[in-house]
Amino acid sequence: MLRQFEDLAFRPADILLPRDCEYRKWSVVACDQYTSQPDYWQRVEEYVGSAPSALRLILPESCLDGPNVETDIMEVNNTMTRYLREDRFQEFPNALIYVERRLDNLKVRRGLVGMVDLEQYDYEPGSGAAVRATEGTVMSRIPPRVAVRKNAPLELPHVMLLTDDPQKTVIEPLAERKDRMEKVYDFDLMERGGHITGWLLDEESMVLVAGALSALADPAAFRAKYGAEEVMAFAVGDGNHSLATAKECYERQKRLTPKEQWDRLPARFALCELVNLHDPALEFEAIHRVLFGVEPERVVEALVKAFPGAFQGEGEGHVLRYVHAGGQGAVTVPNPTAQMEVGTLQPFLDAYVKEQGGRIDYIHGADVARSLAARPGNLAFLLPAMGKDQLFPTVIHDGALPRKTFSMGEAHDKRFYLEARKIR
Repeated sequence: MLRQFEDLAFRPADILLPRDCEYRKWSVVACDQYTSQPDYWQRVEEYVGSAPSALRLILPESCLDGPNVETDIMEVNNTMTRYLREDRFQEFPNALIYVERRLDNLKVRRGLVGMVDLEQYDYEPGSGAAVRATEGTVMSRIPPRVAVRKNAPLELPHVMLLTDDPQKTVIEPLAERKDRMEKVYDFDLMERGGHITGWLLDEESMVLVAGALSALADPAAFRAKYGAEEVMAFAVGDGNHSLATAKECYERQKRLTPKEQWDRLPARFALCELVNLHDPALEFEAIHRVLFGVEPERVVEALVKAFPGAFQGEGEGHVLRYVHAGGQGAVTVPNPTAQMEVGTLQPFLDAYVKEQGGRIDYIHGADVARSLAARPGNLAFLLPAMGKDQLFPTVIHDGALPRKTFSMGEAHDKRFYLEARKIR
């Protein structure tokens, strides 16, 4: 590894890319998407068929509570081992890959694939780590993911880190250097995923990236910009729980390993894609809440009663809009204590489901949420999108946001699995 990256939280990785396969069938969307749309995953299953695919190396989140989850996890690990034995991958040591993703809306989102140092990451509220979670971590969601990762020989990332780089000094200059880089993939993604192209950085480009990242993490510059002493170099934009899972697996290995060997543990690092918060193609979308197995009118009545002065209709305060098979409306919560609508709504929903039953899912796309809400026994709350400029200052000064506060684009814009890395 280049010495310029030694102290940085983001650095080059030994990246694996599949070979001798059809990339369009190999690459599938992040496992935490389309959790309430099994027909999506069925289409992907039918399209992939028996071809080599990342679909065989991940477990869709909708399967984590399934009756055969232990068998499914074993099959994932066995397939990883088989793909390695079959020499299914080409390794690019100490590599960074510059990515251009043309989205379904034809905008191009730029990124940089490398790895994050989990010693410099902490998802605990109030953390002063260089890499911090943007949303509250639900600890009950970690064990099933640990079960998937703990014995896996490979990782495939859907984690996206964000850097606050308004002058576009880190990633954007790479677009002008593509002619001196090796193109390592270039293909259309399935299911409205758009098109993706990747270039292997040359050494000079890597040195430039390291210098730009070091400048952004300079304590004096950070203090002047944010008024904070502890530098937050990166925020986790997507994959908060996946990165928390990687951290937990690393901490488990640390307990069994002498401290002087921690820096040689493959599990100390996690593959990810770095994206500039100020990339014009990066759009924050709202994540809506859909309740299943409830009586919508009763939920709305309970919501009004839960907050002093709350009333049905729109007014001053947090306006919580809802829709169900019987109609639509809004509840206004005046003088809210939370900063954002989701901060008002989420604790109520958690408490209601715990006491009265039902299930909550987090849905990208208002049309999908409305479609699900049209079915009897379902209720959707449609939330507004968060402004990008709020993210870093809020996390730095107030800590993690309520979980599922925002989404970086629609579900089909999420990161697709492609690169891999050995973690054992």
